[in-house]
Amino acid sequence: MPEALQPYLEFVTETAYLAGKLTQRYYQAEFNVTYKADNSPVTIADREAERLIRARIEKQYPQQTILGEEEGLAENADASHRWIIDPIDGTKAFMRGAPFYAILIALEIEGVVEVGVAYFPALNEMVAAATGAGCWWTTGNGAHRRAHVSDVKQLKDGILLHTDPGNFGPYGRQAAWERLMANSYHRPGYGDAYGYLLVATGRAEVMVDPIMNAWDCGPFPPILQEAGGYFGAWDGTATIYAEEGLGTTQTLLPEVLAIIEGNDD
Repeated sequence: MPEALQPYLEFVTETAYLAGKLTQRYYQAEFNVTYKADNSPVTIADREAERLIRARIEKQYPQQTILGEEEGLAENADASHRWIIDPIDGTKAFMRGAPFYAILIALEIEGVVEVGVAYFPALNEMVAAATGAGCWWTTGNGAHRRAHVSDVKQLKDGILLHTDPGNFGPYGRQAAWERLMANSYHRPGYGDAYGYLLVATGRAEVMVDPIMNAWDCGPFPPILQEAGGYFGAWDGTATIYAEEGLGTTQTLLPEVLAIIEGNDD
């Protein structure tokens, strides 16, 4: 399988890089921001980056279908391959000129995400993975090496990340969030895709989101899995469709799940 996935991995990393360079034309510049029905922001950079990604996929893989945040689902009933894209994950950071935003692209084959990339243009960092082929990290200084989660053994020594602490209560996760905080060492707010990058590269131990769309997390199952970790629901189910996200190491996963369930006494 890794050999069959390699062309997709090369394609997706190149596509993410090109989309990222497009967004850099607008980064820390003046542009209009509009708001969707759910009050989430969208910019010209979001729209143009998604069009670039879609155009490349449609040219290279015309029989495959695409699900994107800005333009929805391009349906193809016979397609076994589905691309899932978020042209800018972290638009709120992007529109304020902060560097913690990413281009996310994933390839789902027969219902399983097999290839994924997360590229952070302002930081010049990328993590990319394919099932069985490892997770690879291009660092901010241009080094390219295998990504691994940390070897921290207990959450009390670990770093717990989040996107917006105001989201836990409305989505019924306040008590679980407070238990996780009480059992962790440090709790900075490195949110959105950046938090999952830090977990995959061993710079943090847990990232949690109580609300999440599939395009917000499409590439993370292979990225975390190939780095020695886990991505999925808060109940331990590996999926991008739970409308929530949890990323951690395989070592810490049982402890984290017990704390979420309130079984940490």
